[in-house]
Amino acid sequence: MKLEHLKGDLAGGFVAGVIALPLALAFGVQSGLGAAAGLYGAIAVGIFAAALGGTRTQASGPTGPMTVVSATIVAYAIEKTGSIEAGMGIIALSFFLGGLFQVLLGALRVGKNVKYFPYPVVSGFMSGVGLIIIFLQLWPLLGSPSPKSTFEVFSRIGEPLANINWAAVGLGVLTLVTYYVFPLITKKVPAVLVALIVGSLAALGLEAATGIAVPKIGEIPSGLPDLHIDAVFAIDPAHIRFAVESGMTLALLGSVDSLLTSVIADNVTKDRHDSNRELFGQGVGNMLAAMVGGIPGAGATKGTVVNIEAGGKTRLSGVTHGVLQLIVLLGAGGIAGEIPLCVLAGLLISVGVAILDTRGFKHLRSVPKADSFVMLVVLGWTVFGNLIHAVAIGLVLASILFMKKMSDVSESRSRVDKLADHPELPPEPLWDDESDLAGLAGVYVKHIDGPLFFGFSSGFRDLASQLPETVRTLVVRMDRVPYVDQSGLYALEESILDLQQREVDVLLVGVQEHPHERLEAIELIGGLVPDERVFDTVAECVAWIRAAKAPTAAA
Repeated sequence: MKLEHLKGDLAGGFVAGVIALPLALAFGVQSGLGAAAGLYGAIAVGIFAAALGGTRTQASGPTGPMTVVSATIVAYAIEKTGSIEAGMGIIALSFFLGGLFQVLLGALRVGKNVKYFPYPVVSGFMSGVGLIIIFLQLWPLLGSPSPKSTFEVFSRIGEPLANINWAAVGLGVLTLVTYYVFPLITKKVPAVLVALIVGSLAALGLEAATGIAVPKIGEIPSGLPDLHIDAVFAIDPAHIRFAVESGMTLALLGSVDSLLTSVIADNVTKDRHDSNRELFGQGVGNMLAAMVGGIPGAGATKGTVVNIEAGGKTRLSGVTHGVLQLIVLLGAGGIAGEIPLCVLAGLLISVGVAILDTRGFKHLRSVPKADSFVMLVVLGWTVFGNLIHAVAIGLVLASILFMKKMSDVSESRSRVDKLADHPELPPEPLWDDESDLAGLAGVYVKHIDGPLFFGFSSGFRDLASQLPETVRTLVVRMDRVPYVDQSGLYALEESILDLQQREVDVLLVGVQEHPHERLEAIELIGGLVPDERVFDTVAECVAWIRAAKAPTAAA
């Protein structure tokens, strides 16, 4: 650590911590574990992810996406055991495994592979998470406790509407308006902090003047949290599978969320983060959060950017951001407990709106229909289905549609021509005698353009049936085939066998290194197709055809 960075690190960490505090409380409430769990998670993840992670200016803590998944885990535990206390084993183990899987991902050095997640999947999931946050805060905004699922939000919407607390509605709207209007006045003070203070003071003033009260966070335990190591390992074996699946979901989501934030930090600071170290730090932070009863977290984009803008340069800034939450826990828990839930609802609605991928929605009609379809399916499944399965379904759909598109492209570029019409024939005629050109009627060229893989192989198997009865020799051009998988190998083998049964000679031209090795390994080259019938160029192949056909022409 350089002393010249100390002032900026402390300032950046302080500002980032001030912004993170109300959100940590709000995310804790939304998770179902209470505001204290949000603080515990913010402390553990904030300090240890910063100290051990691979992004020097990252500010980490509970985030919207991680909280939504955490809430589904808490809801499952309550449903299966009857209470949070009884289900703490399920909750703690799921959170702990999420961190452990992140550590393993870092150790296996797969951090950079996160970039291969298709954008429609990430967009649909993140927008779905944003909508969930918004929908689940509608009830608290109306003054009622929120249900645990978006389906119940709408199926039971009559309950909060019949018992509207107009004071809660007014305070929530005031919080939202303050959050969006205050930056128009100045951006030197975080809008989220101003909105929290304005909403909370307005609630106190309203209660003092009229006696009208609104639901509040309630008591937040002060002092260091108790360890829940026993809860991590105290779980009914019947729920282990759920804990493992949930842990994998948290690990993948937290990794994507954190590494995307790391990329944003790199763009601002012109630095380069270490993806695998970042996953290690995030994983350790989440494991410790689980042990102290906190909710898991990830790199927070807003906190990270604010940290950098306020002068943060090193890991000390992120640590400071976490330590500030610890100071609040030790000395200001009573004050935080007076914050109205409707004010937190207003803050969370603004968070949900910020998570929505407005660019993705705007371009729904402009991007390929397959991408729009994947995005909408993932979004719908995220909001009204199972979050644990939403990303997996999106990845499978995106992969299938991508392979279908690549297969269509390969098939559209692949064609069969008569050799006489081949554009790369030498300028001289194949035979000296023009009358011998009639022999060309039985020689055809099959062009393959693109990888010969399982998405394309089923259509390729029909090659023999697509050729005319007059074919006697088929030249298979493979100079534009960079890769052949097992399905492609067998499809090519089956097609050649079918052609040979029809007494058609098969010649291969321009086989690249990788396909050549694979074809030799299964003895397609050197066995089914002799080495002397495999050529590097079309000209060599034409010369062989000339020599092979000449005796027939002479006879």
